[in-house]
Formats: sequence, structure tokens, C-alpha cells
Amino acid sequence: MESPTTRQAGNTETERTDITHNTDTGHATSAARPDERIPLSLIGSIVAVGSLAFVGILTETVMTVLFPQLMVEFNVNTATVQWITTIYLLVVAATMPLSSFLNRRFTLRSLFVAAVALAVTGSFIMIVGHAFPLILLARVIQGVGSGIATPLMMNIILQQAPRSKVGQLMGVGSLVITVAPAIGPTVGGAISSVLPWRAIFVIVIPIVLLLSLPVGLRCIRQTRPTEAAQLNPLQFVAIVLALCGLIFALNQAGVAVSEAVSGGSGASAALRPAILAVVSLIVGVGSLLFFGWSSKRSFSPLIRLGWLRDPVVLLHLLPYLLLPINGIGFGYVITNVAQMSLGTTAFVAGALVLPGALIGAFFAPVGGMLYDRFGAPRPVLAAIGTATLGPILLLVFSMNLTPGLLAGFYFIFGLCYALGYSNIMTSALSGIDREFTPDGNAVFQTSLQFGGAVGTALFSTILGVAQAGAGEEGSAAFRHATAVGGAAVFAVMIVICAVSIVSLVAAFRLRAARGR
Repeated sequence: MESPTTRQAGNTETERTDITHNTDTGHATSAARPDERIPLSLIGSIVAVGSLAFVGILTETVMTVLFPQLMVEFNVNTATVQWITTIYLLVVAATMPLSSFLNRRFTLRSLFVAAVALAVTGSFIMIVGHAFPLILLARVIQGVGSGIATPLMMNIILQQAPRSKVGQLMGVGSLVITVAPAIGPTVGGAISSVLPWRAIFVIVIPIVLLLSLPVGLRCIRQTRPTEAAQLNPLQFVAIVLALCGLIFALNQAGVAVSEAVSGGSGASAALRPAILAVVSLIVGVGSLLFFGWSSKRSFSPLIRLGWLRDPVVLLHLLPYLLLPINGIGFGYVITNVAQMSLGTTAFVAGALVLPGALIGAFFAPVGGMLYDRFGAPRPVLAAIGTATLGPILLLVFSMNLTPGLLAGFYFIFGLCYALGYSNIMTSALSGIDREFTPDGNAVFQTSLQFGGAVGTALFSTILGVAQAGAGEEGSAAFRHATAVGGAAVFAVMIVICAVSIVSLVAAFRLRAARGR
């Protein structure tokens, strides 16, 4: 007779066999189910690299609220002082195309250490530098560091996160790098009201060396082998010229229009920047076309672009490029309209951005969880559609704004933008082979930074044109001109949101028609 112990062992073995082989019936199995737990080392890696990216973005947004003070200290105008932010964003955008090559060629830990060294060096120069060109040099060095750190964090998530947690962790990654714009203006205004603005960088260095560096060295893991990838210097120069040429063309076009409107020296003063704008545009567009042509014919391209043939990906890429014009440019517009039109202090102007940006940043992981549960279309379209109400209301009330209205309407935009924006890249990259994820990440991250640089340059240009010939800063005419410039900026923001929504709707419909 079979003993109970034998029967139990037999039943256990039968159950184990059933669990192992019931895939034939179409049921999920415990043995086949992948481990979907998030490793602690992955969380630590995100914190370490994300805090490094956080510091870079924080210093960028801190400087934005200090523009009026920096204009006086360095004796420069609006069009010139904005280069403190624009050149940083440009360098970040120019460095990010290297991220695919760097990810294949070097270990994750070595890239992290390089980014830390650049962040500390740039911050030290900001502390000791007292000439405007030296400040710009420091921003270039910091931009290279951030250009390495931000895509490094996203690559770690995309390569090491469990499939079912990608949206959630991408939201966490977005949280790490979007809290910085939220608190940046407030931090800048608060510190500048009690300490010299350079104290910001004195605080930054210990954060990087005592938090980011030790956590990163302990937690960052290498999960894939490096490759003997070769850097194509001609392609890198081409993409740098393309990005810089396009931004410089926009900047000089704005200077030309400002000179013409101000009526200072007439057409002669506007001629030189107009010529520079045209030449820069030709160089930028020509370099971009050459980069695309060369990448198709190169054995080891800087970025593999074959996956961009998919129109669904392109229709995601367009709003991912356009929306940061609003998202990053908004901080500049709100803080400068508040100071130059409404007459608030730097601290108050920075605080106006805090509720929308900070609460929105903490909701970014919620957007990722909604993506994991419902897919992309409903969470993305609902979020971006509602975000559009922010600039619409700002335009309607543009000539009768108060600090409270500025903060409230920006809150609508900031919250909904954070809920939907990161999901656009997640949705786009979900449709390409994982082998090309570093290339896709490089293109999307470059687009984000380039869009931010365009936003700061474009909106500062619009405000500069409106302020040209309006008298001294602080006068009634100057304040009214700033309000008019703000209204024009809000109108441009609405158009950008509308184009982005149309593009996303087309992408989701095309994907649905394919049945996936």
C-alpha cells in the first residue's frame, strides 16, 4: 500500500510537472514567469545617476531666475545673458548623440565617474569665475557632464528594468530630473536673497561627491558586454554644427528683429545679425542633412538611424521635440514676466513655478504606472490635452495677470505635462528592437535638450523683441511691453501643444491599425 508520505511526494512531483508543462494549454507558468522584482542595485543606480542629472538641471533653472541680476553684474542684455542657459542646453544636446557610442564602448561605471568629474570641475569654475566668458566655459563643462548622465540613467532603466516595470521606472527617472526645474527657480531666488548666487555651486559639489559618487560606485552594474565601437568624428562634428547652427540662427534672428524694432541705428544695426542668422541656418540645416546621409552609409555610425523609418516612431519624436520648448521655456517665461512685468522679487518669481513643477514632478511615476496599466493613448492624450489649458488661460488673462494667476495656470500645465511627457518616449521605444534602444534613447534625449534650448532662445527672443524700444526696465512702458511679449509666447505655446496632440493621435491610430 502507498504510504501518505509517498503519495504526498508523488502529488508534489505531479504538481511540479504540471506547472512545468502546462504551457501547452496556454496558461502562464511559475517556472516560465520572469522575475519582475526591481533589484535594489537598480534603484541605487537610478538615484546615483539621477541625482547627478538633477544637479545639472537644477543649476540650469537656478540661473534662469537670476537673469535680471546677472545682466547687471556682467553688463549684458537679455539676448546675451540667456546664453548662460542656452549654451548649457546646447552642449547637453550635442553630447547626447554620443551616448549610444559611449554606451557600447565604455562601461556604465566609467561613464558615471567621468560625468561626476565634469560636474565638479564646472561647478568649481562657476565659483571662482568672475568674467562672463569664463562662466560660459563652466556651463559648457557642466553641459558635457549632464549630457553623459541623463541618457546613462535612461539606458540603465531600459536595459535592466523588468518589462512590466519599465513605465513606472521611466516615470521615476523623469521624477528625478524634473524635480530640479521645479525647485530650481525657488532655490535660486531664495539663495540670491540671502547669499551670493555662487553659493549654489558651493552646495552642489558636496552633494555630488558625498551622495552621487559613493552610491553609484556601489550600485551600478554592467549587464551587457562592451563593444569595440568606433567614433566617427565627422558625424559628431556634423551634429554639433547642426544643433549650434540652428540655435544660433534663431538667436541672431531675434537680435536682428530687436534692432530693427528699437530703431536705434536703423537697418545697419540689424544687417549683421540678419546675415549671421541666414549663414547659421544654412550651416545648421546642411550639417543635419549631411549627418543623416553619412549615417546611412557608415559601417559604424555615431547613431544607428534605421529604426527612424517607422512613421509611428517619427510621429512620437515630433512632440517629444516640440513639447520641451514649452516645458523648459515655461520656467524662463514665468519668472521673467513676474519680475519684469509684475515687479515681483526673484524669490517670489521662483516660488511661482514651484507648486506646478514640484507636484507635477512627483506625479511623473503615476503617469508611468498609468502607462503600464492602460497603454499609451489614453494617459498621454488626456495629460497633454489638459496641459494645453495652461497656456490658453495665460493668453486669455495675459494683460491682467497677477502672481497668483501665473502660478495657478502654470500648475495646470506642469502637473499634466509631467503625467504625459515621459510616456511618449516609452511608447515610441517599445516598438523598436532592444538592440537599438541606446540609439533611440540618444535621439529622444537629444531632442528633449534641443527643444529646451530652442524654448529658452525662442521665448527670450520674443520677449526681447517686445521690450525693444520700450524704455528703461521698471518703467510702465517696459512692463506693458513685457506683458505683450508674454502674450505672444503663450500663443506660440498653444500652437506647439496643438501640433503635438495631432501628431500623437496620428501615431496611435497608425499603431492601432497595425494591430499592436
